[in-house]
Amino acid sequence: MKKSIIAVVALAALAIAVALPLFAADQTWSNVSLIDQKCSTRFKPDTADTHTLSCAMACASSGFGILTSDGTFLMFDKDGSQKATNALKASTQKDHIRATVTGALDGKTIKVSSIKLD
Repeated sequence: MKKSIIAVVALAALAIAVALPLFAADQTWSNVSLIDQKCSTRFKPDTADTHTLSCAMACASSGFGILTSDGTFLMFDKDGSQKATNALKASTQKDHIRATVTGALDGKTIKVSSIKLD
């Protein structure tokens, strides 16, 4: 009986250890360029600040993401793109669209928890 209980506990611990990586913890990206997917290939990290708010809003239907300092574009999930759209609609910035984004990274897509324009 003790061996059975030990075996069940060991299997349960193994199942938990295997499943934990499936639940990504939230990360925060600070002071990153917020950019629409359509324009993401047109800009590099050193030129992204010239991307205008009006262009971002015109291309909003393509979805949003961030351009990291190493030039990687990380796409937002659908809900995150909507949060970005709402934040941009409330913004008075003309360009230099920077944000702090929190969310869980899955491949190259961020499941966004929050976006705050810097």
